[in-house]
Amino acid sequence: MEILATLGLLIIFILVLLLPFRVKCIEHNLEVFLFACGVVALTISGFVIIPGEQTGWSMEIVSEALTSPLSITTIFGIPVGIVQIVLLVGLLIYFFYHQMQRAIVGLIGRFSLKWIVFLLIVILGLVSSIISAILAAIILVEIVNALPVVRKAKIEIVVVSCFSIGLGAGLTPLGEPLTTIVVSKLSGAPYYAGFTFLLDKLAIFIVPSVVALGVIGVFLFGRSHTGETKLECIVERENLRDIVIRAGKVYLFIMALIFLGAGFKPLILEYIINIPPAGLYWVNIVSAVLDNATLAAAEISPALSLTQITSALMGLLIAGGMLIPGNIPNIIAACKLGITSKEWARVGVPLGFLMMVVFFVILFVPGWLGLR
Repeated sequence: MEILATLGLLIIFILVLLLPFRVKCIEHNLEVFLFACGVVALTISGFVIIPGEQTGWSMEIVSEALTSPLSITTIFGIPVGIVQIVLLVGLLIYFFYHQMQRAIVGLIGRFSLKWIVFLLIVILGLVSSIISAILAAIILVEIVNALPVVRKAKIEIVVVSCFSIGLGAGLTPLGEPLTTIVVSKLSGAPYYAGFTFLLDKLAIFIVPSVVALGVIGVFLFGRSHTGETKLECIVERENLRDIVIRAGKVYLFIMALIFLGAGFKPLILEYIINIPPAGLYWVNIVSAVLDNATLAAAEISPALSLTQITSALMGLLIAGGMLIPGNIPNIIAACKLGITSKEWARVGVPLGFLMMVVFFVILFVPGWLGLR
C-alpha cells in the first residue's frame, strides 16, 4: 500500500508540474487545480507511515490551511495575512486611484522607463527583507500595472522583480515564512542564529544577484518595449467585486500550497532530505511548484554544515521564482496581472536555470577543485 501511495504522490507531482501548461482551463483556474491536487495528495499521504511523523489529514493541517492565509508573516511584530493586505491595498487603490496615477506619472516624468525598471527591481528586492515579500510584491504590481509599456514587457519586469523580491526576502526573518522557519530552527547550538544570521551568511550572494537582476530586467525591457507604441500611464480602477474575488483566489492559493506541502511530506522526508548537498541543491528546484517553507522546515537543521545550509537555501530561493506557485510574490503578481503559467514560465524557467547553474558553480566547484 505504501508503494502505491508513493507512486500516487509522484503522479500528482508530475500532473502539478505539467498540466497547467497543457490544459487551458487549468491554466486559467490554477488555484482551484492546485487545491484539488493538494486535497488528493494529502489524502494519499495518509497511507504512508513514517515513524514519529504525522502524515495525511489532521486538525493541525486543516487549522493551518484555514488560518495561514490570514496570518502568514509578521510586520513590525504584528501578525499579518496576505489576504488582508491584498484586500486592503485593492480598496485603497479603488478609493485613491487618481492620486496614485498622478504619483506614477510624476515618477515617469523624472526618470526614464529603463531607470524605473532597474530601481524597481533592485530597491524592492533589497527592502523586501524589511517590509516583507508580500508588501514588496503588492507595490511592484501596482506600479508595473500602471506603467505605459506593452504587456510582454510588464510580464518580464514582474517575473524578474519577483526573483529579486524572493531572493532579497531571504536576508532577514521578516522577509517570508521560509526565513522565519530557518532562523527559528538554527536559533540554538551551534549557530545561535539571530536576526542578522541570514544577512551575514547570504548577503554576499543575494545582494549582487539583486543588482544583476536589475540589469537583466533592463535588458529584457529594452528588447520587448521598443518605445514605438505610445501608451498612457493608467492606474486601473477595478470594481469592488473583482477586488474581493482576487483576495479569495489568493486565499485558496495559499491553502492549496499548504495541502500540497503536507501531502508531499512523505516524499520529502523519505527521499529528498537524504540526497547529498550538490544533489539536494538541484532537487530543491521542486520549490518552483511547492511551498519552499515546507521544504526548508524538512531540510534545514543544526546538524548541517554552513555550506549545506547555504546551498540548500540558495536552491530554494532561486527556484521559487521559476513558476507561479513557487513563491508568494509570484502568486500576488499573477493574480493581479492575469499572468498565465506559460507566460510566467517563458521568462522564469530559463532565468531560474541560468541562476541555478551560476550558483552551483559558485557554491560547489571551488570545493571540488580544492580552492577552499
